[in-house]
Amino acid sequence: MWKCLSKYVCIFLLLTLSGFFFLFRNINILEWKLDLCIWELCSNHSEGPIPLDHNQSCNHLGQGQEHTPEEALEEHYLLEFIAWPEPPPRPMSTPLEQTSDPAHSLFAVLPAVGGREWHVGDQLESLVLMKDFQGRPKSHGGDFLLARLHSPELGAGVAGQVLDHQNGTYSAIFLLLWEGSVRVEVTLVHPSEAVAVLRNLREERPNRVLYKSLFRSGLLSETTMCNLCLPTNQEPLCNYTDPHTGEPWYCYKPKQLLSCDTRINHFKAGYQKDLITDKEALLFQSGVNLKTHIHAKGSGSVTVLPKKKDKPEVESSHAKPAPVRTTPSGYYFQGSWQSLGDVVMRQFNDPTAITQCLKGKVVYMYGDSTVRQYYEFLTNFLPELKDFNLRSPVRAGPFMAVDIPHNILLKYRSHGPPITWTPLSISQLRYVANELDGLAGGSDTVVVISVWAHFCTFPVQVYIRRLRHIRRAVVRLLNRAPGTVVVVRSANLRAQSLEESLIVSDWFSVQLDGVIKAMFRGLNIKLVDAWEMTLAHHLPHNIHPHPPIIKNMINTILSHVCPVKN
Repeated sequence: MWKCLSKYVCIFLLLTLSGFFFLFRNINILEWKLDLCIWELCSNHSEGPIPLDHNQSCNHLGQGQEHTPEEALEEHYLLEFIAWPEPPPRPMSTPLEQTSDPAHSLFAVLPAVGGREWHVGDQLESLVLMKDFQGRPKSHGGDFLLARLHSPELGAGVAGQVLDHQNGTYSAIFLLLWEGSVRVEVTLVHPSEAVAVLRNLREERPNRVLYKSLFRSGLLSETTMCNLCLPTNQEPLCNYTDPHTGEPWYCYKPKQLLSCDTRINHFKAGYQKDLITDKEALLFQSGVNLKTHIHAKGSGSVTVLPKKKDKPEVESSHAKPAPVRTTPSGYYFQGSWQSLGDVVMRQFNDPTAITQCLKGKVVYMYGDSTVRQYYEFLTNFLPELKDFNLRSPVRAGPFMAVDIPHNILLKYRSHGPPITWTPLSISQLRYVANELDGLAGGSDTVVVISVWAHFCTFPVQVYIRRLRHIRRAVVRLLNRAPGTVVVVRSANLRAQSLEESLIVSDWFSVQLDGVIKAMFRGLNIKLVDAWEMTLAHHLPHNIHPHPPIIKNMINTILSHVCPVKN
């Protein structure tokens, strides 16, 4: 019996000693991890991103950056170029009944000179008279209007130019480009009072989109807020300014024993609530004063005859010379985009034509989801272009597709923050300027850039800085490889609701669109005017334009890549 008992005692002692050994071993491991975290925290001041100490809520410039005189002058001119008339100051907000009402407003097509007929090549003008909800004419400008001329039965349309006379009247000017019956359409996107609200949001509430990052090391993890614009009097910041471009990005430093080096991803966490008052919300009512058509007084249509062979110059619909000669970038006819620029449009209607155009080429696409659409269109349309699974996030990429028989390589990568997508590894947060600097370029290289949709919430100066870095990289690329085809896509219209307007209003986009076109003017780049291509088309506006519009954009790009030979 004692022999058996001693046997069990020995087993018990062995198990007890093993348990203590396992416990002490794990305590040592936990202590080592804690020591490692403390060491990372202490070494944070000498290695990796460091917390900032500044009081700005939105850094238009990266830390330590200064405007050169040339940059300051350019920024001044750009801001003047996109300057928007403001309503007269009032001690209190304007009552809804005194704001612009499309139901009471109207437009009229002005008669041609001498009552003569309209011909292709003439310029047509409509006068828009804005009134408030009580039917009284407005006495100031600042309303955001869109205008287009279209012929539904011909699949034709062209964007019009709106001139604000700053007295409650506007001119919508169109170039007549095809024969037949044409119809004028004028839309109030936002009354001037709503634009004032949006302007204030852009300047005072640039952090309307909430960004976060996860920090993790061992057993410790924490999520903190990130942005270009963070209140800095609350918590220490981690500085993730890009060392090459100087593009700033910040996150609040984790409160736990985690250093700034332990950041592992970036993602959108939602939107700020309660941005405006209930009274201000009345300025953004769908079907009332948000993207609503204005009716014509009399007929809003005219008949256009063939162009006169002996007509020396453009005639206007006004008795006096037109104040502005409108120059659209193109128009639709029978559903196809006809460019009025420096390219002869080709129609790439089958996969073989596109494949032959891209044969032996590498196509790089950089930017937001509006350029990712091009990647998706080509990979869906070309049967031999196979998507290579990089196990990337569905929306963010990076993506790559290859057509080995025809030696075609297609690549897409999103731009650096701000980017409002699903969690992205910080290793995939790349700035377009840096990516361009890594390209060799050449006649076999095509670069397509679209960077705008995620910048709507920020002051325009933030966007100017980003485009300036991209433009410099484009210039460097074209200097070392002049044969490279560089295509820049502009902003486009989208659907609007109250919630969407406060974050991504078309008014924010039209300002960015003006900056894009101004900053790349004069460079050897090709422009896809997405603004006019979505405005002139009959399909509803969408942040991701419908397939027929995307097909026309692809045709525009390929017409530049494979131009008609003389």
